[in-house]
Amino acid sequence: MAVELNARPLTFVAHALAIAGAIMVLVWNISYRGGLAWEATNKNLIFNLHPVLMLIGFIIMGGEAIISYKALPLKKPVKKLIHLILHAIALILGSWGISAAFKNHNEAGIANLYSLHSWIGIGVIVLYGLQWLYGFVVFFYPGGSSTLRSDSLPLHALVGLFVYILAVGNATLGFLEKLTFLESSGLDKYGSEAFLVNFTAIITVLFGAFVVLTAIAKPASSDDDNYSYSAI
Repeated sequence: MAVELNARPLTFVAHALAIAGAIMVLVWNISYRGGLAWEATNKNLIFNLHPVLMLIGFIIMGGEAIISYKALPLKKPVKKLIHLILHAIALILGSWGISAAFKNHNEAGIANLYSLHSWIGIGVIVLYGLQWLYGFVVFFYPGGSSTLRSDSLPLHALVGLFVYILAVGNATLGFLEKLTFLESSGLDKYGSEAFLVNFTAIITVLFGAFVVLTAIAKPASSDDDNYSYSAI
């Protein structure tokens, strides 16, 4: 039985948090960090793409993909397609965000893959990609048998939620890592930028929490084929 929470109001809060988080990470990287660029003499501008793409592209779009399957009062085939497309966008933008970090490190002469954040990040993007590919093949095209889809759905939902929670946790670890580097380089620990980064991380955690709550809540419609995380 589904947890006695209504998905729709939880979704509204999640959307509001998503907008707040997107604005905050853009303000941080454009107003405080100097802007965004794929090619630049100042290699920091290349790195600035990383937190923007990972939060807006990976965390927020990934969360919206999960929310869409539970909260939208649409027929199952439509929700399935929206769910699939949003996850694909999240995966593409997340991969681009990771590429920006590697590009920055390579061009600035910084070592790659030395931190816990980077290790977990690679693991998360690989698991996310495998999860999307499995969902595409089994639930979309060419599609498994009805028995395979029915048997796979609870595990697919559980693994997807686990990977998403891991992604949110690693995003906060990334904020901490970057802020620690900045403060070690002289950034005021009690300045406006430090507070902005910390509050952006808090908003990220809250958004992730409301995505999970939406996932385990009662669906917005009475469609018996709803993606039921709460049945796991």
